[in-house]
Amino acid sequence: MTVEAAGAVAAALSISCAFLAPFGRGPSSLSLRVAHPELRDLDDANWRGPIWQWEALRAGCILAGAMLCFAAPIPPIGILLACALGPSVLVRSRAGAARGRARLALTRLLRSTEAALRSGASLPEALRRATDGTEDRLARRPFVEALRAFDLGAPLDQALRSSAQGAAVDARSRPAFETLALGIASRLPHDRAGILVAAVADRMAFEERLEEEVRARTGGLRAQVILLALVVPAIATYLALTVPSLAAVLGQPIGRFVLIPAAALLEVAGLIASRRATKGALR
Repeated sequence: MTVEAAGAVAAALSISCAFLAPFGRGPSSLSLRVAHPELRDLDDANWRGPIWQWEALRAGCILAGAMLCFAAPIPPIGILLACALGPSVLVRSRAGAARGRARLALTRLLRSTEAALRSGASLPEALRRATDGTEDRLARRPFVEALRAFDLGAPLDQALRSSAQGAAVDARSRPAFETLALGIASRLPHDRAGILVAAVADRMAFEERLEEEVRARTGGLRAQVILLALVVPAIATYLALTVPSLAAVLGQPIGRFVLIPAAALLEVAGLIASRRATKGALR
């Protein structure tokens, strides 16, 4: 086969694949979706589009950063990093806020379950009533999936465990689901089940109060860290404007590609470390 014939066959195959791709079946795209590292964050942040749209948005941000590199006298690596990591930081922040709201809604859901149990309802019926009265999507999703599996014949404790694992429940909320599953497997009566659910709700409420206290006590320190992170670039800019030799060094390739990007990375690392220290105190 000549080179021209091989090229013609390759072109025909590529055109055929591009034409038939919209009519293809979905398992391949599903496997790519499951393998995506930000799938859970996107789902918790209520991203409803497909993964390729998210990657297209990220590519657009990187392209916009590349265009700004040619128009602004800012180190290109700083702009590219900000544009490349900006969407991920934003979606992780929104996902974290959604998980925090879900923990609060989970406590209210357990309180409603306890009230339904004390009124004489069975545990599945109490969970169903509490779930129907909860508007938070992340808080009610594991219970909705568990009750759906229970209606199809699965044991409620196993359904609750599998739904909590499949929904990627927050680490601080996972013990609540494990405790509920153990209570269901033990076949406790209504009054004992109500006491168990009340104990789980009390533990969740205690963790909420502990988190609020830790954030209140560390709020001043976190504000100081952010203030220092803003003061250092301001001092560097002032010195660059008042000391011509420093401005000349920063304008050289070693300053634009090494010194300034390294300083920016250290600033970001300090902010991340302070944030992780606060979260580590809550675990």
